[in-house]
Amino acid sequence: MTGGMSGLDQMDDLYEVIILDHYRSPRNTSAVENPDIDLEVNNPFCGDEVRIQMKIDRNIVSHVGITGRGCAISQASASLLAELVEGKSSDQVHGAVDSVRRLLKGENITDQEADTLGDIEALQGVRKFPVRIKCALLSWVGLDDALKDHIAGVKS
Repeated sequence: MTGGMSGLDQMDDLYEVIILDHYRSPRNTSAVENPDIDLEVNNPFCGDEVRIQMKIDRNIVSHVGITGRGCAISQASASLLAELVEGKSSDQVHGAVDSVRRLLKGENITDQEADTLGDIEALQGVRKFPVRIKCALLSWVGLDDALKDHIAGVKS
């Protein structure tokens, strides 16, 4: 046996650091004044809860605030989402949600998608624990549905 860590062990450690950082110091946790979207999602099986508030200006997420409680995976995922979506169009958000879903299912994503997701790739370690995939996707699926409803309401 050789000393040192394998490349995969180092990647796991890096991903763990990113997830723990976002769990311990979540991003964009301020309440949004007069939000266009104010959504609470939860997973009753494990107790994860996330509240997502967003302002949408001309189809662009101009401000996002996310708070919640639950496991490190759900809360870190929500924090990563909050960092990614601000300044993005609804189409870009929908594309990111699709990429995250495929990433967590173990499907291939393009290099461009990986670049767009950035630190969110840290969530791919969740694939090893299929029961935790719902924790990671909770905020993403809720946001995607709420954004679709909002856009449909604006168009009607």
